[in-house]
Amino acid sequence: MKKLFCLGAALILSISMMAQGTRLQKATPEEMGMSSERLAFVDDVINQAIKDTLMPGAVVCVVRQDKVVYLKAYGNKAIYPKKEKMTENTVFDIASCSKCVGTTLSFMQLIEQGKVRLIDRVDMYIPGFEPYIDEKGKPVHIRIIDLLTHTSGLPAYVNPSVIQEKYGNTNPESLLDWIAHCKREYRPAGGHIYSCLNFITLQNVLQKITGMKLQDYAQKNVFDRLGLAYTTYSPKLQKKKEVMKLVAPTEKQPDGKCLIGEVHDPLARVCGNGNSGNAGVFSNAEDLAVICAALMNGGEYGGKRILGPMTVKAMSSIPDQVRRFGRTLGWDGDVHYYTAGDLFSPQAYGHTGYTGPSIVIDPVTKTAVIILANRVHPYDTGNMAPVRAKVSTIVAASIVKP
Repeated sequence: MKKLFCLGAALILSISMMAQGTRLQKATPEEMGMSSERLAFVDDVINQAIKDTLMPGAVVCVVRQDKVVYLKAYGNKAIYPKKEKMTENTVFDIASCSKCVGTTLSFMQLIEQGKVRLIDRVDMYIPGFEPYIDEKGKPVHIRIIDLLTHTSGLPAYVNPSVIQEKYGNTNPESLLDWIAHCKREYRPAGGHIYSCLNFITLQNVLQKITGMKLQDYAQKNVFDRLGLAYTTYSPKLQKKKEVMKLVAPTEKQPDGKCLIGEVHDPLARVCGNGNSGNAGVFSNAEDLAVICAALMNGGEYGGKRILGPMTVKAMSSIPDQVRRFGRTLGWDGDVHYYTAGDLFSPQAYGHTGYTGPSIVIDPVTKTAVIILANRVHPYDTGNMAPVRAKVSTIVAASIVKP
């Protein structure tokens, strides 16, 4: 009887863990060679930012190797139309961090599988995708690596109203046609403009190759493979009720309601209906911690692999031909001072998002810093830049043992 009871309890625990998804184990900072006393300075930075109304609230998570050593919620996840307290499991619109955890991780799998090469021309997958024309009238074709490193020459953005005016609609096909024929700002690999259009183009290349929507491919091959329970594209549109219960609202709209579970970015929302290469992923701190741990462990966590070690190394390194621009394949390799702070190693990489989130990964110390904040709630007025750098510096300074 006792044996049956133990087996039953184990089964219930297993089902419960499956329902909650994959989570990193927690450890004290001291167990992982860090100082709790030094980490405590994070509280001062975040609380002051909330006091200064840079954001209504935030969640900060610190990962060392494969353990969560710091996870804390601050302030409120909503202040309009009523206050709702922030919780550690709050789900956020991670905006342009979607470029990394959704588009890039998915696209690097295709490279691993030999389905696309970094040097492939974009027009191999999107017929009619126009090249840059040089001063001699010769075409210089945009390649996949140019998109991933934001050195393609495509403009930074286009307002959906421009698409509506030109095509009479805002569907994904019209947006792609506009990107395929818009003015190229410079010769590929000859300059740098951080561009959402690069990643919408990558989205369309992936969809041509796989025959799947990006949101479906990433869900199956990245998020579900890692067992992430609260990471998905546009949970409202996909009717993911368990995720929606935890979502923090973003900006107040003209109708007086805040966006909740719908992507904040206009291109992703209006033209992509939530399925977009530049934005659209919703996630929480513990899910993103699993992704960070997997990348710090060569693409695998808990026996679940999303990328190979050589792929992760290539993805997190700045290609020689664009070194002066500081972009890795899909990530920002020049994150120091303004995101990763002053003390992490030169190999640190990461990304930020318009709504407030940031991810920093230092492969040398095997430390990751995740900050999730809804700075655009209820109005688009907050500024996360100094907060990100200060928190990252504090975390790096808290490492007292290699």
